[in-house]
Amino acid sequence: MEDEEADLREQIFHNNVREQIIFLLLFILLYLLSFMLIEKFRRRDGEDYFTSDEDEVKVYRISLWLCTFALAVSLGSALLLPVSIVSNEVLILYPNSYYVKWLNSSLIQGLWNHVFLFSNLSMFVFLPFAYLFSESSGFPGCRGLRGRVYETFIVLALLGIAMLGLAYVISAWLEGDRSSIDALLNLWTYLPFLYSCVSFVGVLMLLVFTPLGFVRLFGVVGGVLVKPQFLRDLNEEYYMYSFEEETIRRRINNAVSTGVGYISPEPMYPDRGDISAPLDADLSLSKDKLHTSPDKLDKTPLLRLRNGALQAGLNDRLHKVVAKRMEVDHQRKTSSFQRNVVYPLAMLMLLALTTITVLMVLQNTLELLIGIKAVPLSTRQFTLGIASLSKLGWAGATLEAFLILYLHAASLTGLSAPLRALRVLPRARRTPLARIIPTCALLLAHSTAQPLLVKILGITNFDLLGEFGRIEWLGNFKLVLLYNAIFAATVTLCLVSKFTASVRRELYNRFKWIANIFTLPEEKHTPNLSLMTSRLSAEKTLKVETVEQAGESSEHIKTE
Repeated sequence: MEDEEADLREQIFHNNVREQIIFLLLFILLYLLSFMLIEKFRRRDGEDYFTSDEDEVKVYRISLWLCTFALAVSLGSALLLPVSIVSNEVLILYPNSYYVKWLNSSLIQGLWNHVFLFSNLSMFVFLPFAYLFSESSGFPGCRGLRGRVYETFIVLALLGIAMLGLAYVISAWLEGDRSSIDALLNLWTYLPFLYSCVSFVGVLMLLVFTPLGFVRLFGVVGGVLVKPQFLRDLNEEYYMYSFEEETIRRRINNAVSTGVGYISPEPMYPDRGDISAPLDADLSLSKDKLHTSPDKLDKTPLLRLRNGALQAGLNDRLHKVVAKRMEVDHQRKTSSFQRNVVYPLAMLMLLALTTITVLMVLQNTLELLIGIKAVPLSTRQFTLGIASLSKLGWAGATLEAFLILYLHAASLTGLSAPLRALRVLPRARRTPLARIIPTCALLLAHSTAQPLLVKILGITNFDLLGEFGRIEWLGNFKLVLLYNAIFAATVTLCLVSKFTASVRRELYNRFKWIANIFTLPEEKHTPNLSLMTSRLSAEKTLKVETVEQAGESSEHIKTE
C-alpha cells in the first residue's frame, strides 16, 4: 500500500515537473516571437536608446523586457482557445498514443490559469511600471537608478490606491451588500473585478472593430494579391505612371534650365497624398482657388522656384511615381494562375468565413431566446478527450479554430484603422518606447477579451477554464443576447454596404443623368453663367491688384 502511494506521489511530481517545463518552453517561444516583433517596430536612434548614460540604458532595457513580457502574454491569450480545441480533438483521435500522453486536462487548465495570472500582472503592474519607469526622472535627493525606482514605486502605489478606490465605488454601486470595510481591505477580491471591467471594455471594443475588420480584410487581401485583368488593367496603370514620370522629369529639367518662376504651366501645389491622381489634377487646383477667399489662398502655398521649393516638390512627387510604377510593373509579371485562381479563391474564402460566422451568431441568438443554450458563465470542471466539441467531429472543430483566428485577424484589422487615423499606428523602426508600451496594453486588453467574445457569440462549445469562466457579467442574459443581436446586425450591414456601394453609386449617377435630361435649358445654363461671372470677376480683381502693386512699386522707385 505504501509503495502504491509512493508511486502515485512520484507520478504526480513528474507530471508537475513536465507541465512546468512545457509552460517554460512555450513562454520562451512566445517571448522570442514578441521580442522579434518589438525589434521590428521600435526606434533605434539617439533620442530613444543610444546614450552615454548607463542608467538610462538600464531603464530602457528593463522597460523593454516588461513590454515584451506583456506582448508574449497577449499572444498566449489569443492562442488559448484554438490550442485547447485542437488538443481536445487530438486526444479523441489518438487516445492511447504514447506521444500525446503529456497532453491532458491538467496541462490545459494550468495554461489558462497562468495566462489569467500573467494578464493581471501585466495589465496592472508590469506595463504601468514600465511606462512610469521610462518617464521618471528621479527624486532630487537620490542619484542614479535608485531615485527613479523610488519615484516609480511611489507613483505606482498612488495609482493603485486610486484604482482600488474606483473599483470599490463601482462595486458598491453595482452590489450594495459588498460595500463594507472588510471588502475594501480584501484586495484580492478586487483584482478579478478590475480584470472583468477591463475585459468588458475589451469586448465592447471588439464589438466595434470586428465588423469593420471584416470589411477591411477584403481591401487588405485585394491590395496584397493581384486582381484579374477584367477588374484591374495593370498595363494602363503602368503606362499612366510612365507618362507622368516623363512629364515630371521634363518639368524639372525645364525649371533647372530656365531658372525663372514656374508660371507656364501653372505653379504646382503641394502633393495631397493621392499618387494615383495625375499631376495635372493637382495643377488644376489653382483655377479653383480663384473662387476661394484670400485667407484660404494664403493657407495653401504655391511651389515656385523659390529656395528650391519647386524642385523639391517635383522630386518628391517623382520618387513616389517611380516607386508606384515599379510596383505596378512587378504586379504585371505575376502569373495568370495567381490572378485568375488565387484571388477569387481568397475572396470566396473570406466571404464564406464571414457568412458562416454571421450564421453561427444568429443560431446562437435563437438558441438563447428559445432556451436551448445557457449563458456562457461556466463553473464546472472540463475534461479533455471525452467528446468532440462539434457535431461535425474533427472537421467542425478545425473550422471553429479557423473562425477564432479569423475573428482575431478581423478585429486587429479593424483596430488598425483608428490607430492610423490618430497617427499612433506603430511603424517599422520608427516607433518610440513610450508609444510601444500603450500599444502592448491595448493588444493585451484585446487578446484577453478574445476568448470571451468567442464564447459570447457561440462560435465554440468549449467552456472557458479557470478564472475566465467566472467573470460575473457573462451570466447576464440580457447583455449576452443584446451583444449577439448587435454583432450580427452590424456585420450584416457592413457587408451589404461593402458589396452594394458601387451599385448604389451607379444607380444614383443614372438617376441624376435622367433628371438632368428633363430639366429646362435655362436651369442647366444658369449655374454655368454664374460660374463664368464669378471667374471673370475674380480675374478682374487679380488684374486690378496686380496693376495697383505695379503702380505702387513704380512710385516708390521715383521717390527714391
